[in-house]
Amino acid sequence: MNILFVGAHPDDIEIYCGGTAARYAAEGHKLFFCVATNGNIGSSTHGREEIAAIRHREARSAAAVVGAELIWLDFDDEFLLDTRETRLKFIEAFRIARPDVVFCHWIDDYNPDHSISGRIVDDCIHMAKIPLIKTGSPAMDKKIPPVYFMDTAAGINFAPEVFVDITSTFEKKVEMVRQHASQGKWMTDVFGYSLEAFLEVPSRFRGLQASCPMAEAFRPSYRWGRMLTRHYLPGCQ
Repeated sequence: MNILFVGAHPDDIEIYCGGTAARYAAEGHKLFFCVATNGNIGSSTHGREEIAAIRHREARSAAAVVGAELIWLDFDDEFLLDTRETRLKFIEAFRIARPDVVFCHWIDDYNPDHSISGRIVDDCIHMAKIPLIKTGSPAMDKKIPPVYFMDTAAGINFAPEVFVDITSTFEKKVEMVRQHASQGKWMTDVFGYSLEAFLEVPSRFRGLQASCPMAEAFRPSYRWGRMLTRHYLPGCQ
């Protein structure tokens, strides 16, 4: 299968579903990491262009850990808007990946880039099949893929419905997040704790809910025309 992960910022996919991505990779599936913004305000010391270039390199390194293809949309950090241009870029990303399943942000998250990117995915994934919507790639000829929303920071305002056991891939998740080295100091400066604080405690808490040591949490998007089945999730039979 082709698996598409869509994150608002260069480290979001790895933080919220890196363990799941690693499970898909271990099972031999083709992964795509689509990053909506370039992270160009994510630094206390670098200028906008400099940190954007750094974060692009870090995103490539993180994707390479699981052999994912990086799709870089290059919108400004914290100013992602739902416009015609934005939708067309997302639709082109869908057509590049031609996914069998899609993961994206919850549509009511703390960060507007998260919520807007999730909403665009949920609203526009079917548009990738419409030939009269023109982008650089041909219209998708697959069924509309199921969409799963990934967890939020600290699980706030998110009620999970399905879990993926990431006990065996948690260290791979940590390895992926460590590629985003520029964000360690930034997270401490802004939020008062390190990037890795997002990893172990949430994974163990979701694992407690799922009756396994470590897990990542998701909930499906319920829309007409999409097949929803746990068979799309790694490890589920």
